[in-house]
Amino acid sequence: MISKKGIAFIFLLLLNLSYSQSQISDEVDLKIIIDTTVIELQDYKNAILFDNQWREEFFDDSLYDSITKIVKEDTFENIDFPELSSDTLRARLQELDSKTPFHISYNPALETLIKKHLKQRKVPYERLMKLSQYYFPLFEEIFDKEGIPLEIKYLAVVESALKPAATSTVGATGLWQFMFSTGKYYDLEVSSYVDERCDPVRSTTAAAKYLKSLHKTFDDWDLALAAYNSGPGNVTKAIRRSGGYKNYWNIRPFLPSETAGYLPAFLATMYIFEYASQHGFDVSTHKMPIIKTDTVQVKNMISLKQVSEVIDMDLETLEFLNPSYKLGIIPVIKNKNYVLRLPIETIGAFVSNEAQIYAYAKTQFDSREKPLPKFYKLDTKIRYKVQPGDYLGKIAKKFRVKISQIKKWNGLRSDQLKAGSRLTIFTRNPQN
Repeated sequence: MISKKGIAFIFLLLLNLSYSQSQISDEVDLKIIIDTTVIELQDYKNAILFDNQWREEFFDDSLYDSITKIVKEDTFENIDFPELSSDTLRARLQELDSKTPFHISYNPALETLIKKHLKQRKVPYERLMKLSQYYFPLFEEIFDKEGIPLEIKYLAVVESALKPAATSTVGATGLWQFMFSTGKYYDLEVSSYVDERCDPVRSTTAAAKYLKSLHKTFDDWDLALAAYNSGPGNVTKAIRRSGGYKNYWNIRPFLPSETAGYLPAFLATMYIFEYASQHGFDVSTHKMPIIKTDTVQVKNMISLKQVSEVIDMDLETLEFLNPSYKLGIIPVIKNKNYVLRLPIETIGAFVSNEAQIYAYAKTQFDSREKPLPKFYKLDTKIRYKVQPGDYLGKIAKKFRVKISQIKKWNGLRSDQLKAGSRLTIFTRNPQN
């Protein structure tokens, strides 16, 4: 295996570059050591802005399962939390109601949920608050442009715990948990290389447009959020079954159980974030909001690993900043403009040496023992009827997909199949 020093040496030989300290700005820590034929490249280490705690907030996946469980399984049982009186909560909810387009009013179920979260889930919420400092500025900019209430940024906490690659048991994916068909309708590409449901910018824009269309249908943001979770059909059925009511709390008993806990979880999250300092949360500013990053359009195929090597930045951070590239490779496709997101401090280095960096990437790709996967779109959805003798491996091979994908798309927890049941499959090979 080639060492990092060796990689740097080969890279510099390919580029035929010579650097001097005067060519680099004071903000860059560039150090080149020449010892006979060994060259060590150590530039741009200051671009890694994540301390250990900050990185933990970004890369840990446990919060998604925790939030999902809250929405689906909370029983709204009474809880003792004397630190927050009912009168204080009433006053604060009234204040929130006065400055948001949501119908926020005190009720015992919401009080119980808020107190339960404050008492039992303070640590997870504090971590979410730190993580939100990266995403919320992006959400607010897009929502302001699309005319969406800025408070809907809290919906991403409920949907995905702010994990861009979060995937539910039924295949909903990304910060805003788009199913394949809904994402496709809102122009989110899903291919062998790219899943734009995981792209923070494109998925948030799609979520804003979807929410705007739901609000146009129901003329009520509470019902728009309920429809976002369970579909417009379930909301209209609940309205009919309630006798024609159009208030969320009146139709709540007639909604699917998950949706019944959805809006309360959203409102509880909004309250906790808005009154974080009053409840002793650490709301200190952290180092990496998205405004401290920027994008560069990719001109030739390159992998995140190759980028990490040439700018000496850890791969895990690059993967966090670029979550939509499923294989860690940014392809170049006709009529597509894929971008690489980097900390601002590294943009200049990348742009200044693009040609040489792409040349290095090409030599790496050309030396691969196995060819790169072919690019294809997952644009065909079928319903497959399980035949006697079928098993997951056989079906996966038939449609050229993975067993894990079939299980994810259909919420399967075991490998057992029942003849006659139907499976949803997204495939590039629907005929064979």
